[in-house]
Amino acid sequence: MRAYERLLNYVRVYTTSDPESGTHPSAEREFDLARQLVEEMKALGIEDARVDEHCYVYGSIPATPGCEDKPALGLIAHMDTAPDASGEGVTPILHENYDGRDVTLPATGMVMKVSTFPFLADLKGETLITTDGTTLLGADDKAGVAEILTAAEILLAEGRPHGKLCIAFTPDEEIGEGASLFDIPGFGADFAYTVDGGDVGGIEYENFNAAAATVTIHGFSVHPGSAKDAMINASNVAMEFHTALPIMARPETTEGRQGFYHLCQMYGDVTNAKLGYILRDHDADKLQYKKDNLLHIADYLNGKYGPGTVEVEIKDSYRNMLEKIKPHFHLVENARKAIEKAGLTPRGSACARRHRWCHPELEGPALPQPGHRRLQLPWRVRVHHRRAHGQGNRNPAEYRGDLQQMIPLPERFHADCT
Repeated sequence: MRAYERLLNYVRVYTTSDPESGTHPSAEREFDLARQLVEEMKALGIEDARVDEHCYVYGSIPATPGCEDKPALGLIAHMDTAPDASGEGVTPILHENYDGRDVTLPATGMVMKVSTFPFLADLKGETLITTDGTTLLGADDKAGVAEILTAAEILLAEGRPHGKLCIAFTPDEEIGEGASLFDIPGFGADFAYTVDGGDVGGIEYENFNAAAATVTIHGFSVHPGSAKDAMINASNVAMEFHTALPIMARPETTEGRQGFYHLCQMYGDVTNAKLGYILRDHDADKLQYKKDNLLHIADYLNGKYGPGTVEVEIKDSYRNMLEKIKPHFHLVENARKAIEKAGLTPRGSACARRHRWCHPELEGPALPQPGHRRLQLPWRVRVHHRRAHGQGNRNPAEYRGDLQQMIPLPERFHADCT
């Protein structure tokens, strides 16, 4: 079975993770795909395929004769899809021999414009898969799952020599808990690669440090006719909190190694409101600054509206993997050689590439101290940005939303898998 055929099957399985559940996995529905994958792996000949009680799927292919002393190599992808958009009832649409022009999603009339996503023009003649516009696609990361199992099928069918190959599919990556209960000893790999969405030939070996924050606001409801100097409108305080963050530190205003605060959720009324953020920065110290900044804003607003009005809960998600990769950089070089051997052009870590010519210095808001009557937020941003060889613009293919909506299918798909 070709990888895109597997993908078309997988995206129809509802696996959206739930950031509010507090369980592992976060949603029982994630088991639906996990069990399907175990059966598929066993049918391929992966005899030890299994899913544990927390919805982690594991399996391995023994080393071929003569390769038993080679390091065990792991391949990992995640099964869940992001809760930012609906993942239920996905209807994938194939656009064969794509003409390089704007793509219309048929159910909603939404248009993916080439002017907004210039990389589309480079995909002329390819086959694209999109949703119908009513849901996300889930190629992040069911495309990775499809490629791993297609690669496994090819290895088993052709009998190519290899060391032990370890395979794992995880739940809840999209809510920052994909590695929480991962069984490293049971997985059995000496080294592993994560297969995730991106450009053909792409190698990523650096990522953001990540945290998540939940801001809860408690208001005080009074009849509007007598509300002066008494009402505390939780929704208004929530907006005040968000506008205290620097505009130039949002995903839509940053690129490369620049960190950001991303408001993912916002809901509320007069008495209660809640904001959900993810925080990202390549520099651990700058991520800590962002976390401290949220607490500082909360302190200010509690000084203005009363203790306990604003509560902030912050949870670390994961760290920049570069510090762990540096001592084992042969993994990057091996991946580069494998891509070249497949007839493709290696593309280095996007983050690592950019930092050679993009050096942001971001200074956050100069916050007032608790007790100030007005929230005035002067702030400065200095960005030193040099372009090299016409580069420097963020490749839209790196946007998570794009990967959820569309992936290109290379003509020689088996080359990608191997």
